Amino acid sequence: MNKMLLVLCLIGSTLITQAKDIKILSPDKKIALTIYTSSKNEQRLSYSIAYKGSPVIANSPLGLEFEHEKPLATDLSIVSVKEKNKKENWKPVYGEKDSYLDHYKELTIQFKEEKMPYRVFSITSRVYNEGVAFKYNILTDKSLTVTRELTGFKFAADYPSWIAGAAQSKYTKASISKTRKGTERPYVIEMDQNRFIALGEAALVDHARMKFSRDSKDSLMLVTELDGKSVYDRDFSTPWRYVMIAESAGKLLENNHFILNLNEANAIKDNSWIKPGKVIREVTLTTTGGKACIDFAAKHNLQYVEFDAGWYGHEYDDAASALAVNVDPSRSPGPLALQEVINYGKSKGVGILLYVNQRALSKELDTLLPLFKSWGVKGMKYGFVNVGSQKNTSWLHEAVRKAADQQLMVDIHDEYRPTGYSRTYPNLLTQEGIRGEEESPDNHQVLITMFTRMIAGAGDFTNCYFVPRVTEMGSHASQMAKAICIYSPWQFVYWYDRPSGSPIKKGGAGSAASVIEELPDLGFYDALPTVWNDTKIINGKIGEYGTIARRSGDNWFVGTLTDQPINFNLALNFLDKKKQYEATVYADDTSLVSATKLGIKRIKVDASTVLDIQLLKKNGQAMIIRPLNH
Repeated sequence: MNKMLLVLCLIGSTLITQAKDIKILSPDKKIALTIYTSSKNEQRLSYSIAYKGSPVIANSPLGLEFEHEKPLATDLSIVSVKEKNKKENWKPVYGEKDSYLDHYKELTIQFKEEKMPYRVFSITSRVYNEGVAFKYNILTDKSLTVTRELTGFKFAADYPSWIAGAAQSKYTKASISKTRKGTERPYVIEMDQNRFIALGEAALVDHARMKFSRDSKDSLMLVTELDGKSVYDRDFSTPWRYVMIAESAGKLLENNHFILNLNEANAIKDNSWIKPGKVIREVTLTTTGGKACIDFAAKHNLQYVEFDAGWYGHEYDDAASALAVNVDPSRSPGPLALQEVINYGKSKGVGILLYVNQRALSKELDTLLPLFKSWGVKGMKYGFVNVGSQKNTSWLHEAVRKAADQQLMVDIHDEYRPTGYSRTYPNLLTQEGIRGEEESPDNHQVLITMFTRMIAGAGDFTNCYFVPRVTEMGSHASQMAKAICIYSPWQFVYWYDRPSGSPIKKGGAGSAASVIEELPDLGFYDALPTVWNDTKIINGKIGEYGTIARRSGDNWFVGTLTDQPINFNLALNFLDKKKQYEATVYADDTSLVSATKLGIKRIKVDASTVLDIQLLKKNGQAMIIRPLNH
C-alpha cells in the first residue's frame, strides 16, 4: 500500500481520540469554528462557522480528491489535535499601516480513514478575531495529482453578494444563487446590515488558482473551483481558504492584513532597494519624451518613469526581444536612446521601470533580469502574464523571486489577483487584477472595487487626471480621492497624460487633449504618499459611497467618493487631540471656469472639528491635513 500522510507538526499537542467534532474559538470568543467527522448519519468531514452565536457558514463539506484515488473526505476518525496560540505585531517593509497584529488560535487536526487504504491526513485551522482560515497539508512518498477540492460554503439564505467573473470585469450585485462558474475572489456577501463576510484564498504560490462556483445541487452552496489539476511529488500544503467576518464592509477592508498574516514572513534580508513611489508612464517611447517625463517627475516629486509596451518591438510578436531597444513603429517613430534616458533619470533621482510581455519573459527572463540590473533599471512590469493553472502560478511567483535576486521590483498586470505574496517577497509592490482606468469605471464600479477587490491587497489602478475620460468616470476631485482610497505602493498617476515637453502623439495617450497643465491641482499629487503609517475606513456602503483616511508621518490624507449625491458629517476625531491642523480641501466646483473645475481651500481644523461634506453625483473630495507649526 502506498503511504499518503497529511500532517503538520506544531507545539502544544493535545491528544483526542474519541471526539466526533472539535470547536475552536477566536481570541475574543466571537467566532467559533467547528469541524465534524460525521453529520446527519453520514461519516463525512465537514465544518461550520458561527459569529456571536449566529451561523455564518452552515455545515459544509471538506476534503480533497486525487486522481486514481478515493477522495479524502469520508469514514474518518480524529487521531490527534495539536494546538498553537500566537499574538505578535510585525512590521512590513511598507503597507497601509506600519505594523500589523497577528493574533490567532490554531489547531492541526490529524485524521485517519477507518477503511482501506487507511490514509492519515491533517487540516490546519486558524481562528482570528477577523475570521477563519484552513488548509490541507500533505506528506507523500509518491506522485499525487489533486483533481478537485471538496470545500464548500453553505448559507442559510440567499444573501446579496458582489459578483465578478474575471479580475477586470464589471461587478454586479446579485444573490448567492446567481453565482456564476469561476466567480472571483475575494467574494463579499452581505448577511445583514451588521454582518459582512469575504471568502477567498491566501498564500497561493504553486497550486492551481481557486475561484467560486454555485453547487450544482444546492443553490445556497458555494464550492471551490480550481483552475485545473495540481501535481506534486513532494510534501505540500494547499493555499489557505478563508472566511473573513466583520460588522461592516469598511471593517472588512480595514482588516485586509488578515491575508498578509496567512503568508510567510519576509524572505528578503536586505530591503533597502525596495522603494515604493509614484510613477508616470512615458507614452511616446522617445528620448525626448523620456527626458520630459524625468524633468516633470523631478519637479513634482514622482519617483519613477515607466516605459510601457512597444519599447522593444511589438509585444505580441514572438520574435520581439526585450534584450535590446527596438521601438514598435506602430506605436512610435522613436528614436529612443534608453540607456541615455536611464542615466539622465539617475542624475535627477528618478528611476526607470520597463514593461515586458509574457512572450518575451517566458523565453528571456533569466537573461533579462541581470541585463536590466546592469542598465540601471529599478523595476519591471510583467504584462499579459498567464495565470490560473499550477504551472503558470508557479512560474510567475518564481519570476518574482528571480527579480528579487537581481534587486528588481515588480508590478504584475492583467488577471493576477494578489493572495498576500508581497509579505514574503515585498519586491512585488503591486498588481493589476482590477478594473482600472483603462476600462473607464465610473464611481459606482470603483466603490464596489474598493470594498471587494481591495481586500485582497494593492491594486494598480492607472490613475489619470487631464485626459477627457476623467469626466466620463466621475470628476477631478474623485480622481484625487481614488489615489488615496485605492492602495498601491507603486501609484501610477497621469496614466493617459503627458508633460508639455513631450512629443504629441496622434490620438489616445499622449495626445494634445491630455497635456499636463501646471495648475495648482498638481500640488495634491506632488504631496501624495503611496504607503502609509495608518489607515482608517471612516464610512462606506458598497457601490454607493466611501471615505478613507490615511496617515503618513504627521499628515493625514482623506478621500471620499460617491456615486449619488450625498451629504454627511465627517468627524476628524482621528487627529491628534494635542495638535492644531490646516486642511487643504480639493473639491469639485462647477462654477469655476478652469479646465478641471477643481476648487482648493484651506481651513483650520482639529480633532473636535466636524465637517459638513456635500457632494454631487459621481463626485469626490480629497483633503491633506497637516499640523500647524507652533
